[in-house]
Amino acid sequence: MPRRHVQLHARPAQEPQEAAVDVLIRDGLGDLRRELDIPAQFPPDVLAEAAVVIARGPDGERSDATDVPFVTIDPEGSKDLDQALHIERQGPGFRVRYAIADVAAWVRPGGRIDGEVRERVETLYAPDGRTPLHPPELSEGVASLLPDQVTPALVWTIDLDAQGAPGHVTVVRASVRSRAQLTYVGAQAALDDGTADETLQLLREVGTLREAAERARGGITLPTPEQVVEQDSHGVWTLGSRATLPVEEWNAQISLLTGMCAAQLMLDGRIGIVRTLPAADPRDVERLRLSAHALGVPWPAGATPGDVIRELDAANPTHAALLTDATSLLRGAAYVAFDGEVPSAPLHAAIAAPYAHTTAPLRRLVDRFVGETCLALCAGEPVPTWVRDALPELPGLMAGGDKHAAEFERGCLDLVEAALLDGRVGEVFEGAIVDVREDHDLGVVQLRDPAVRGRIEGAGLPLGEDVRVRLTQASVRERKVVFELAEPQADAASSSTEPNLERR
Repeated sequence: MPRRHVQLHARPAQEPQEAAVDVLIRDGLGDLRRELDIPAQFPPDVLAEAAVVIARGPDGERSDATDVPFVTIDPEGSKDLDQALHIERQGPGFRVRYAIADVAAWVRPGGRIDGEVRERVETLYAPDGRTPLHPPELSEGVASLLPDQVTPALVWTIDLDAQGAPGHVTVVRASVRSRAQLTYVGAQAALDDGTADETLQLLREVGTLREAAERARGGITLPTPEQVVEQDSHGVWTLGSRATLPVEEWNAQISLLTGMCAAQLMLDGRIGIVRTLPAADPRDVERLRLSAHALGVPWPAGATPGDVIRELDAANPTHAALLTDATSLLRGAAYVAFDGEVPSAPLHAAIAAPYAHTTAPLRRLVDRFVGETCLALCAGEPVPTWVRDALPELPGLMAGGDKHAAEFERGCLDLVEAALLDGRVGEVFEGAIVDVREDHDLGVVQLRDPAVRGRIEGAGLPLGEDVRVRLTQASVRERKVVFELAEPQADAASSSTEPNLERR
């Protein structure tokens, strides 16, 4: 399940109170970075090597694909562009071309950049900016698929039939030139008003087919909104949520498709590294079914958890509560490397297929190695020694990097929530109870405004119901907010759900 990123849309503070919140957030982020040993900059020798490789130019021979009218689709302001897309019709089906930044063209195995990125593992996101995996001169410059720049890439060509199922798959080194840097908002607007070009129109068509295929496979996607920190027209800091646009989901389906093809290539070739997730424990599925029944959420006969989850709306309090419970189905994700013997359980249960990370090499370490493995397998050549030698250590590196990133992003969100509620202890807010830990008389409340999700203490917490809650603690230093029910429940016993559901 993807983590939620917090975006900070800031402008210069206009009022003293606004400036104070700004100071709290930025000072707190500095403390968090020091606590988690987040590097402030790249070492001089890493930057020196980056300057040398940029002056030298990219390594490797490649074909010329600059005639393909690729476009990128990313959030507003993105500079580290990993992926560029082109789709065309091919008979009754489609041909998807997906250009992925060729990071190996710039990063010398065993060099200073290579050593640094193995320490960093992945790009970290905070409200005030990114801590990049690679030096920005690479990740936001020559290695990024910026528009009107000739850039080295790994170009995947995936032929799909009329139902969107993949057939022939290849990946080669090529030079590409993106025609346009689109944003999700702009791309969705073009699709909605009928001005979208053929690639965007076919993205909608192919994305919809791939979503249907995901449903047929039994895949699970949790509709988790993105939390956004911003200042309103009056200069007041707010924390809100933003639902993903349809074009984001369709674009994500192309990335998933590529990752699934990469995993199958490596499994067939008996070498590589895949992302796995075990099937949900039947006891967790039964608990979720009991929760749905208690919350009044329909669970039709024969429906899978994915069928039910797909119909949920995170803005509905009862649905939000069930979505919180549903995270228990997605535990145990891991990276599994192999060389000669295929893993006994290679599936990713949420995707309901084998899957590998390969489409974000500017921002995630493992993708470079997967891309190089697939290149070699498609060409019928040996996998490079530097890739093969790294396979045993990659699962541990990625697991540690994922944990570090999750701690940092969780700390950022906790900090922002505490800073926005600083000085408001005693105030009453509208919200909904989205999780209850019955044996500890505590749970989680999701506020309406600001969109804070915080700890709530007290007996008889009514799961999935709208409530009024009082803020009892807001500590920026501890990055912690705590609430209590502002009004006693009329019948605590009847408000609770089925007993002993062991919610986590």
